[in-house]
Amino acid sequence: MLPWLLLLICALPCEPAGNPVSDVSLKTKPPGGWVMEGNKLVLICSVANTTENITYLWYRGALGLNLEKKTLPSITAEFEISEVKQSDVDQYYCAADNGHGPVPSELVNINVRVPVSRPVLTFVDTGTQAVLGDLVELHCKALRGSPPIFYQFYHENIILGNSSDPSGGGASFNFSLTAEHSGNFSCEASNGQGVQRSEVVALNLTGRQSEDPLRSPPQTVLQESNYHNSPDPGHPEPVYENVNAVSGDEVYSLVYHTQQELGPTAAQHVSTHGASESFQVSSGIYSKPRINIVYVDYEDTM
Repeated sequence: MLPWLLLLICALPCEPAGNPVSDVSLKTKPPGGWVMEGNKLVLICSVANTTENITYLWYRGALGLNLEKKTLPSITAEFEISEVKQSDVDQYYCAADNGHGPVPSELVNINVRVPVSRPVLTFVDTGTQAVLGDLVELHCKALRGSPPIFYQFYHENIILGNSSDPSGGGASFNFSLTAEHSGNFSCEASNGQGVQRSEVVALNLTGRQSEDPLRSPPQTVLQESNYHNSPDPGHPEPVYENVNAVSGDEVYSLVYHTQQELGPTAAQHVSTHGASESFQVSSGIYSKPRINIVYVDYEDTM
């Protein structure tokens, strides 16, 4: 009977000695689950004290994509990702099994930080040609880099201002353009993993020109007279000649005379009758609607 009993006992599944593993945990190096892109990430799985061989398993994601398996007589084991990429961002966990079944750890979030790339500085709306007095907007953006990103703006290596970008869309700085702002501009970007500076961009200034037509001097247009005085048989030469000068809506008549031929008896006067203005020279009267008369000494003009 004894051999039969021994055969029956050996045929039954034998439970391993001891208890299942406990206190399974997953830690990271660097700690906290934050790692820079391109750096090494180490996932460390550990259990409480044991003297048995333990099989360690590492998983990615809540669904458990198996990454690695190791059997060691140790309370800790490591799995390494030599160069972390942005695509490695996910949740990770490990499990330990000493023959009583795997016991999983809690999930750990792995976050990959990307260093900032060299930022690009642009002049919004105005471009690199601007007019004194314009409101200028500088925009600085790093095309790669994990937010938040801190930006600083420079004019000839002098800090103009700074701004923080929490979302990765870049930052702007506004200022009113003066003559002192001519020269080179640049910006810097940083997210705690080094500083990158943009290329230098030169800004050319031009003076503002008045666009107010009231500030422009009136242009005087000389026009040939539409009429001349008829020669008097008593004078060998014309006493005067009218020339119209137009400035805006006003018309001026220039009257030339010689003092020798115009005495007190040939007094000149101007009278207004309704909508017409008239003047008299000697015995002839000539009129033209709405004329402002300017007398010019003929001898002074010669």
